[in-house]
Amino acid sequence: MSTTNITVPDIGGYDNVDIIEVLVKEGDTIAEGDSLITLETDKASMEVPATVGGVVKKVLVSEGGTCSEGDVIVEVEAEGAAAAPAAETPAEEKPAEAAAPAPAPAAPAASGGSRIETVLIPDLSGASDVDVIEVLVKDGDSVEEGDSLITLETDKASMEVPAPMSGVVKSMKISEGAKVNEGDLLLELEVSDGGAAPAAAPAAEAAPAEAAAPAPAAAPASSGGVEQVLIPDLSGASDVDVIEVLVKDGDSVEEGDSLITLETDKASMEVPAPKAGVIKSMKISEGDKVNEGDLLLELEVSGGAAPAPAAAPAQEAPKPAAPAAAAPQKAAAPASGANIAAMDQKNKSVHAGPAVRAIAREFGVDLTKVKGSARKGRIVKEDVQAYVKSVMKQVEQGGGAAAAVTGGSGIPPIPAVDFSKFGETEMVKLSKVDKITRDNMSRCWLNIPHVTQFDDADITELEAFRKSMKDEAAKSGVKLTPLPFLIKAAAIALTRHQKFNASLHSDGEHIVYKKYVNIGIAVDTPNGLMVPVIKDADKKSIYELSKEANELAGKAKDRKLKPNEMQGACFTISSLGGIGGNGFTPIVNAPEVAILGVSRADIKPRWNGKEFEPRQMLPLCLSYDHRAINGGDAGRFLTDLNGLLSDIRRLLL
Repeated sequence: MSTTNITVPDIGGYDNVDIIEVLVKEGDTIAEGDSLITLETDKASMEVPATVGGVVKKVLVSEGGTCSEGDVIVEVEAEGAAAAPAAETPAEEKPAEAAAPAPAPAAPAASGGSRIETVLIPDLSGASDVDVIEVLVKDGDSVEEGDSLITLETDKASMEVPAPMSGVVKSMKISEGAKVNEGDLLLELEVSDGGAAPAAAPAAEAAPAEAAAPAPAAAPASSGGVEQVLIPDLSGASDVDVIEVLVKDGDSVEEGDSLITLETDKASMEVPAPKAGVIKSMKISEGDKVNEGDLLLELEVSGGAAPAPAAAPAQEAPKPAAPAAAAPQKAAAPASGANIAAMDQKNKSVHAGPAVRAIAREFGVDLTKVKGSARKGRIVKEDVQAYVKSVMKQVEQGGGAAAAVTGGSGIPPIPAVDFSKFGETEMVKLSKVDKITRDNMSRCWLNIPHVTQFDDADITELEAFRKSMKDEAAKSGVKLTPLPFLIKAAAIALTRHQKFNASLHSDGEHIVYKKYVNIGIAVDTPNGLMVPVIKDADKKSIYELSKEANELAGKAKDRKLKPNEMQGACFTISSLGGIGGNGFTPIVNAPEVAILGVSRADIKPRWNGKEFEPRQMLPLCLSYDHRAINGGDAGRFLTDLNGLLSDIRRLLL
């Protein structure tokens, strides 16, 4: 026996995720793949599966708490590797015989007939008496593996139960409106006999935890076989763009090799090969849109242990919540001035699933105004999307106050021009990052009354000190540039001038003052403008700021930034010092209220009281939101910042 800690896996860069359900307790016996806890973000819910089997010795989290990637969930006393297989076999065979007696007499028919398989209700994450809100097939229907059979709904989520294999529905045992539990008989399925393989199938079929996922994934024997590779957990995102396909049919891949590159509105990610093998059939091409669980490719696996696709069933249940992520990509106009909390409370009384309510929250939609098209007036995501489209159509046709916000106060659009009349042209599609930058900058420029103030900071002593420390910094692995000094000075100035470390509340009645100092740094990348965020910049040294800024800039250029590395900024620095120019007017990045633009330093004559002397001057451009900051506030902030940069000893005070 050995004690193993099971930790929270990669959850897409989110921190402090809500634990909405703890599914095990001390003393429980669990198998690999069993669900331990259910997590919920603002976009989706997911269950965390056990990575080993054994007995739960200690549960280290509680319902209603929060957790982050790497936190320990439970301590498990795992059985020895040698003894485990022998112990598991009898335990699995008994429920197989009890729950699925029908397949037993079908074993002799290996010569090419058919057999009757029983399909059971799969793992429901501990829920009982779950409502059947829709039956999608009837007796006599032909179904393919993965086709949806029924739709279930709990008080937390809705899910569809897929067919574990292809066949003909002989007898549907459940009707719409019924209540079901894990292991209940769903239907009898007539399956074509494919040879001797069915002998092993009933054992896998009877296990409730596996009934929700396609059984053939477990079929290949120890000599290898063809396996399906699916799109993994996308942290709730949906319709994600495939921007690059890195392999093709016939390629050999090793475990961990990148297969495709995906891009959401926040970051890009590469999908790795789950094991080594040869690509038999690539199912996705560049430019496609994919969702969690979609078939990526078929992989002929190199010889080895039998595949264990335990992760697939674990992901199946929360999958219906994924459509909630479609909203953030489009949600440009939440209900202006509305009390979101009150609207959420009102939406809970409407007949709709959690995923639909999440979409409504992102769009700012009052579900009481949406007409449901499903059974008994239930609202589905298509109803919300149709409602939003109808509202947007009214706005485009001259719809009052909403048009003033989204359309720039009635500013007429720029007319279309056929540029090819004047010479040769090339049409290039905007990347997702370019589109987000376009929309965000337009929104910020139209909604924020900008003012920009200019000043020059004397950085002669700072530059002399920096150059004298470059070699020593390099020995510590630090590339010492002017940027960390700017970040440090800005962080100190933000702690002294509260109005700049603030945001206007969405209700229009309050201003939020922040007790933390997070600074965004604008990075020019081949894929567009990215703004990674340095957290708690006021608490870090120059060396720490330099290392973190270089690391984040590298991640931005390689498209490796996680969502939490681009969120939570209080203030942004946009430096064009390495490019040139002597001034510009940066656009405030809402909900921040100010941004600092930095241009190229230059030698200029400065009067010292007796004579002109050459000094190295750094142009600073401070843009701010005049609704939150007055000219006097900006003058004091810029003067303080100037003093910190002109005399670096002040950075220590």
